[in-house]
Amino acid sequence: MTDLAPTTAPAEATPKGLVSRVVGVFFSPRATFASIAANPKALGVLFLSTFLVAFGLYLLLQTQVGQDAWIDQQVRQSEAFGRPLNDQQYNGLERIAPIVGYIVLGGYLVVIPIVVAIVSAILLGIFNALLGGDATYKQVIAVVSHAGVITALQGLFAVPLDYARQSLSSPTTLAVFLPFLDENTFLARLLGTIDVFQIWWLLTLSIGLGVLYKRRTTPIAIGLYIVYFAIILAIAGVRTALSS
Repeated sequence: MTDLAPTTAPAEATPKGLVSRVVGVFFSPRATFASIAANPKALGVLFLSTFLVAFGLYLLLQTQVGQDAWIDQQVRQSEAFGRPLNDQQYNGLERIAPIVGYIVLGGYLVVIPIVVAIVSAILLGIFNALLGGDATYKQVIAVVSHAGVITALQGLFAVPLDYARQSLSSPTTLAVFLPFLDENTFLARLLGTIDVFQIWWLLTLSIGLGVLYKRRTTPIAIGLYIVYFAIILAIAGVRTALSS
């Protein structure tokens, strides 16, 4: 794969418009990230991705199907941590359900940019301070923001499936391929945490960072995947321990 090879200097890349950059992340990520690194712009694509994810979920939660699915999700999560809801708590969820779409919409519009900013700062520190890179924060946050279009696509893909399934559990995790597993087991929880789109996002992010720092994609991807799987193993382990 050409995306796994060292990259040329990003300063030689031609500037691209927003639509070209979004499309390019999917179909020609290496050339697109070279353009992004040379001409870093994060605000437009960050707003677009955040809005698509937030508004799609908002529309779902405006329906009765979405609200019932949200209530069911809260009940399941509480039971998974060993805290079954009583009648009063359940009635409270029913009162909140009609407005939860607005809460989620506002929360996502605030939280997602903050998370992107924090992740960008962490990556900048790792690659600049520890690995001797010289990229700017503006370049890193532009790369992270553009990699985020993968999660926006996930949102567009998941919302209609969630409505059809009447569930807010992710339809793109590995657990979907093994529906016969007992959902209370460690394996089921682990597979239910591994999301295909998140794996794709990490690969795209690795390509972007490789272009920006003129490094091979493979070592970067391996490092990100190690962190990712360490986190999901911890999450699955904690959820299984608490549920028992």
